[in-house]
Amino acid sequence: MNPARYSLSHRLGQWMLNLIAALVLLFLIFPLIIIIPLSFNSEPFFSITPEMLRLEPEAFSLHWYQQLYDASNWHLAIRNSFLIGGCATLLATTLGTLGALGLSQPHMPGRRLITALLLSPMIVPVIILAAGMFFFYAPFNLTSSFTGLILAHATLGIPFVVITVTATLTGLDPAFYRAALSLGASPWHAFRTVVFPAIRPGIITGAIFAFITSFDEIIIVLFLAGPEQKTIPREMFSGLREQINPSILAVATVLIAFSALFLLCLSLLQRGSRRLKAQISPPA
Repeated sequence: MNPARYSLSHRLGQWMLNLIAALVLLFLIFPLIIIIPLSFNSEPFFSITPEMLRLEPEAFSLHWYQQLYDASNWHLAIRNSFLIGGCATLLATTLGTLGALGLSQPHMPGRRLITALLLSPMIVPVIILAAGMFFFYAPFNLTSSFTGLILAHATLGIPFVVITVTATLTGLDPAFYRAALSLGASPWHAFRTVVFPAIRPGIITGAIFAFITSFDEIIIVLFLAGPEQKTIPREMFSGLREQINPSILAVATVLIAFSALFLLCLSLLQRGSRRLKAQISPPA
């Protein structure tokens, strides 16, 4: 084949691939991007006015962000989301890490069955989980309580921690841990100095996913939460049902910014994990 023709066809194929990837990316993020200018709309409805398209200053306003700052119902929802999400993340990270460490043992009995049970919250539809949790928690008076919501959200977050920690454990040579024990280190000291630094990126990544899952959950909140346990998604859902208020778009824009920050953290963690894995990997 003519090298010049091959080079031209290769560049054309690469250009087409980049174009398709850009179109797919635009298709995925356009519904998110459109929310941002809508949140600055000066009109009390969901629409892009001709004045906004002409970028006229009077078409834009921070009124809905100010309303978000002043409204007590949003203060309660934000506080509850961070409280429930933080506690659920801590619980899910602890239990998920312990579960991943146990499942990493080669002689763990029933490992496949236990793994399937731990990952089942990712597979079973959330509405089925929510209905089951409601009937299970009701006799223990855990409905309409922060404790019940924290336990429920931790259940959803544990699979993410198990997956990420297990993935980091596969890159850890067990010989390092056994070597630390043979040199006189206690099991806790060997874990703290050898195992934990290696799996720390996976733990943090799983914790971020667990927090995002809790922060975004709405169905379980609808089943289990009372008036005092309203979260941001629940308040947004109620606002869309009861009144169409653009302050919901302001909340959505803030959540998009938080999500972008979390994605940046995940990217930095993945880069650090690759660097750490290259440092602890034995030379070929």
